[in-house]
Amino acid sequence: MCGIVGFTGTQQAAPVLLEGLKKLEYRGYDSAGVAVMDKDRIAVSKVTGRIASLCEKTGQGKAVPGTTGVGHTRWATHGAPTEENAHPHLSNDGKFAIVHNGIIENYLELREELTGRGYHFESQTDTEVIVHLIEMYYRGSVREALIRTTNRLQGSYALGVICTEEPEKIFAVREASPLILGIGVGENFFASDVTALVSYTRNVIYLEDGEYAELTPDSVRVFDCSGRILDKEISRVTWDVRAAEKGGYAHFMLKEIMEQPGAVKATIEPRLKNGKVVFDELGMTEKDLRSIRKIVITACGSAYYAGCSGKYVLESLCRIPVEVELASELRYSDPLIDSHTLLIVISQSGETADTIAALKEGRERGAKTLAIVNVLGSSIAKLAGMTVYTWAGPEIAVATTKGFTTQLVVLYLLAVYFADLQGLAASVYAQLIASLQALPRQIQQAIDMNPSIPELAGKYHGSSSLFFIGRNTDYAVALEGALKMKEISYLHAEAYAAGELKHGTIALIEEHTPVIALCCNWTIMEKTMNNIVEVKARGAEVLALSFRGNQKILSAADDFLFIPDTDPLFSAVTEIIPLQLLAYYTALENGCDIDKPKNLAKSVTVE
Repeated sequence: MCGIVGFTGTQQAAPVLLEGLKKLEYRGYDSAGVAVMDKDRIAVSKVTGRIASLCEKTGQGKAVPGTTGVGHTRWATHGAPTEENAHPHLSNDGKFAIVHNGIIENYLELREELTGRGYHFESQTDTEVIVHLIEMYYRGSVREALIRTTNRLQGSYALGVICTEEPEKIFAVREASPLILGIGVGENFFASDVTALVSYTRNVIYLEDGEYAELTPDSVRVFDCSGRILDKEISRVTWDVRAAEKGGYAHFMLKEIMEQPGAVKATIEPRLKNGKVVFDELGMTEKDLRSIRKIVITACGSAYYAGCSGKYVLESLCRIPVEVELASELRYSDPLIDSHTLLIVISQSGETADTIAALKEGRERGAKTLAIVNVLGSSIAKLAGMTVYTWAGPEIAVATTKGFTTQLVVLYLLAVYFADLQGLAASVYAQLIASLQALPRQIQQAIDMNPSIPELAGKYHGSSSLFFIGRNTDYAVALEGALKMKEISYLHAEAYAAGELKHGTIALIEEHTPVIALCCNWTIMEKTMNNIVEVKARGAEVLALSFRGNQKILSAADDFLFIPDTDPLFSAVTEIIPLQLLAYYTALENGCDIDKPKNLAKSVTVE
């Protein structure tokens, strides 16, 4: 969702803020702005549209001089994407400017109160009530005014505040929305994502819910709601700043697709020691596992589809019932979760609002909780009883690729780990380890063996609808393949369990309708082949995804995508690769903004 950055130091603030906002573009936004302290006044500049327009408007920051400021990219929730609704927002007396990520649920009540007290509103946003509350409570201490203000707020927020009365300070507070402090030399920062900071510092402090920060060029102080100073650990960002740059690729998405062999290798290798899957961070025993009567996987979007695929592997190897629930549904469904449930929550960012709520719901019902996340120090990582990091590195494109595949691989590793605790036969275990070790190489093969994808995208990019079909794990991959096509090419694409075609969906198949058929499970190959025959009889053009050398597919389909011969339990991680590339090149044909698809955000931090 929205992006936040703050700076105080000796160099000009606006260029630093603009550079930080550029690094946050991937989060999704429709307006942007900066506020900079210029002697005894705050200069604000805002635009609708892209950061490039803000850079042009401010002369690359030169038009807003000063060494302390805050910046923001906004994804519209309350109020249309206009300059009036863009952040930062000013107080009526001009002494305060704020930026905000999150949702203030009681803003209407607060707005009515403030209007009654004579405060004038310039926007339709929920955010503006915050800056007027700060003005109302200010009695010479921004810290105290901020504490009193946040005591009135209901919802989620990461706030950045500057004040003309304390011109070299920036203030920050977090509640259910990410915020990170950057520790420099003679300068300090805050941001909603570490990618905005790593060009300037690798030393960071992860704020937790209910914590406040006061930064000057030479000091960083973190305190709680009582004003008590907290001793916070400084963490070191270890990944190379070049990992968050395009590195010669046209788009981040293509770069991240190509990074998947290395990302999956980085996920697997630390967990394989002496031919065994090891999860030291879990510390589970056979007794712990035997106390689990079912596993519930919950997530949103692509992470949910990773869970759908992982369900088959967990049930096959562990023989424990697995349910996969959308986090946005689980939190409202009065779920049958108790102390004998293992709740696995999956989120690339670790900040997905619905997934956080589902995790809290599971904890309250006594479930054991295990998080699969990519971002160190994220909310979900802190809330879960056990956390497994995917180590995928920064993922900048809104449409996830390596985030999805590394989540899949963690689920595979967990399935093998749990099966081993139950006494898996040594020969079977050894074969599974070999299959896991082969995955990075097989992912690279899946990239290399499909040079025709740009040509296929040229053929199918003008289609009004595309249908993805498959069975078992193929169906789970079809769901993610259709999502990729929808979110970046804007084509209507739907996935169906192949066996359900005849129960209604086949009515939508017309002459030249593209059907992408996933056929990567030998045990049910004949069944899927029957479905291909059914849609072909109604005029569909079939693009089949299967193993190279599958002669039956070659005789039945019109076009082909291939994967190497992969262990059927783990084939989803290679199957998705050509579908990601197909979506990418289709979007390219359609002239879409691939890394920043319309209406979408990388980290969905509001419900």
